[in-house]
Amino acid sequence: MRTNLTSTYVLTFVLLAASPPAPSQPRSYPGQPDSTTRSVAATSYDQGEYLNTWGVDVMISTNGFGLGTFYRREFNSDLFGFINFSISEAKDSREIEQYDIYGNSTVPGKLNRFMVLPLMFGVQYRLFREDIVETFRPYVNAAVGPTLIYMSPFVDLVPQADGSVAVNQVEFFKSFSRGTPHYTASAYIGFGANFGGEKSGVFGVNFRYYFTYLMGDGLPSLYDTNTGLLSGRKTEFGGFFITLNVGLGY
Repeated sequence: MRTNLTSTYVLTFVLLAASPPAPSQPRSYPGQPDSTTRSVAATSYDQGEYLNTWGVDVMISTNGFGLGTFYRREFNSDLFGFINFSISEAKDSREIEQYDIYGNSTVPGKLNRFMVLPLMFGVQYRLFREDIVETFRPYVNAAVGPTLIYMSPFVDLVPQADGSVAVNQVEFFKSFSRGTPHYTASAYIGFGANFGGEKSGVFGVNFRYYFTYLMGDGLPSLYDTNTGLLSGRKTEFGGFFITLNVGLGY
């Protein structure tokens, strides 16, 4: 009898030892989020996904340099809307800049300066989001909007008594105060990419081609250096731009 009882105790102990312990439930307190909620919140924070971005554009073209600013709004993971404003110089393609032995530049036949100020509204679409790493985000974009073309004199042509014409170059700031505005519309298409993460900042490059035409006869741009008579007008103020984008997400 004693042997049977001992065997029963031993068998019971072995069964209890082999059984897995019941999972313990974490103790919760009112107002304290559970671990799942904390994990989701941390993941969302670490991704640094911002709905808004503001920044500046540095523009480079065959006409020179330009500066701009932009605001971008995220609609979803692939689609964005934006507004940008810029100011850049436009030249007549027939201008030829010359330099003297002292490094001073002149542009024979140049009559007026042109500054182009477009206010653009556009959309940007991200490409290959599922296939490319997050630190390289290619996209295509397009925009359209009103544009101001500001014309100011580059030189003053002064007729002389002997029939010749004296040419006096106008200093930039004095020229600007004598300018006149002209209005048209612009559009551009482009492609580019943003690099790195957007949690603390945005850095990217965008290649754009602007379409900016002025209807009618255009604006006077060149004069004949021999007679002083008007020899050229300009109607197209767009062109190819390389744009560097630097901004902050918030």
